[in-house]
Amino acid sequence: QVRLVESGGDLVQPGGSLTLSCKAFGLAFSGREMKWYRQRPRKAREWVASISKRPSIRTYSDAVKGRAFIYREDAESTVYLRMNDLTPEDTAVYYCNVGDWWGQGTQVSVFE
Repeated sequence: QVRLVESGGDLVQPGGSLTLSCKAFGLAFSGREMKWYRQRPRKAREWVASISKRPSIRTYSDAVKGRAFIYREDAESTVYLRMNDLTPEDTAVYYCNVGDWWGQGTQVSVFE
């Protein structure tokens, strides 16, 4: 059974940085594209970033482009999302996704 476990969410001040992690279980991780989504308060869930299997092609939403970096460690079955220059608009629950599977989410809150 596939399971995705996110971690790394926190309360940060504007301008701060965070690295989110998502560890996958029960999955041939290295052969799968991995994605991050987020759901801001009172908004629909939105795609944030994707990383393909090798050669790890990365794509980003316009909302985070230039401030985010997605990377993967296949040996650890883990995908990461580094977010810099955080603003209150980044406040959201961040979810890891692969195919039809989702993690439980990790909360990122950005405010003074």
